[in-house]
Amino acid sequence: VGADLGGRVGEYETPMHFRGLISQVRLYWGALIQRMPGPDGKISKRSFRHVEPDPDERGFDSVREPCGVSILAPTGKPVLRYVTARPVATKLTANSVCCLHPVRTPSGKVLTAFAPADHLHHRGVFLAWYALAAGDVKADFWGWGKFAPTDGRVIEARAIRFEGRKEGPRLTVKNDWNVNGGTLIDEELQTTVRRQGAANVIDLRYELIPRADVTLDRGAFGGFCVRMRKDGQITFTGPEGKVALPWPHHLKPETDWPAADWYDLSIELGSGKTVGVAVLDHPNNPPTAWHNLARLGMINPCVVAKGPVTLEKEEPFVLRYRLVVHDGPAPLELLGKLSEEWRAE
Repeated sequence: VGADLGGRVGEYETPMHFRGLISQVRLYWGALIQRMPGPDGKISKRSFRHVEPDPDERGFDSVREPCGVSILAPTGKPVLRYVTARPVATKLTANSVCCLHPVRTPSGKVLTAFAPADHLHHRGVFLAWYALAAGDVKADFWGWGKFAPTDGRVIEARAIRFEGRKEGPRLTVKNDWNVNGGTLIDEELQTTVRRQGAANVIDLRYELIPRADVTLDRGAFGGFCVRMRKDGQITFTGPEGKVALPWPHHLKPETDWPAADWYDLSIELGSGKTVGVAVLDHPNNPPTAWHNLARLGMINPCVVAKGPVTLEKEEPFVLRYRLVVHDGPAPLELLGKLSEEWRAE
């Protein structure tokens, strides 16, 4: 509820007065309320019993909200929301909103940041580039505005659908990448969610079909990006262990981190708890370098760091990523297993 107010009130935790409301009506968490007879056999208005749904029977579910659609775990707790409309009172400066936020750990901790103060155009988990061209038309869908115009450039949600519950829950979103009201790129995002071990596993498949030849300019960052909260001690981990590489420069693609099957960003919160997310690259993606920054809480596998990428007219351009959202430090054994499976798909 707090996140709907714009990513400031309750950006990380639901405000206490909403928490009290939720505990009374028990609707947000998907619980059932049953009126039960009292000792005298009569049904009293104060005689209630909260009956939690059986996770094995219920499966995943979805809830439509004013600014998007949330996926709920079998327990009824929210896993993620796909945002389709600008939240009330947000400070987001980007024209485009379409993104995943909030993304939560299995325990319910919010990981993502929306319109963070350091970069008000950043938004949860999103896909965009700051410099692309189709003939004489240039566009920045990222929201930076330094190398291409942002005016009239917006990614808009056209349709969203949730299907499947117990087996293979899938959220399908269709977006239009518009320039001055005309569609330049058709996007379809398929998101699947499951619980494995102590983590939520989120698989993302982006398919972009351009209506004209499009060139993604070379850059140090851009494309698929995860912006996390950063109110704690951040640690990056890769397949070889803790990462101690120099931080990349936003104007120097050659400074990006080398290709890897995955990188994990974990943060130790003030409470002493640790939460994090790993981004797993897919071998069918274009050659990738990583623009990862602790000061921004950012993971960005960048497919344009090696050079420009061309999207041919009406030819699908597919990017696939797997998110492993976890409580506690990076689960190295699980990440190794999930990465091996991912790369074999």
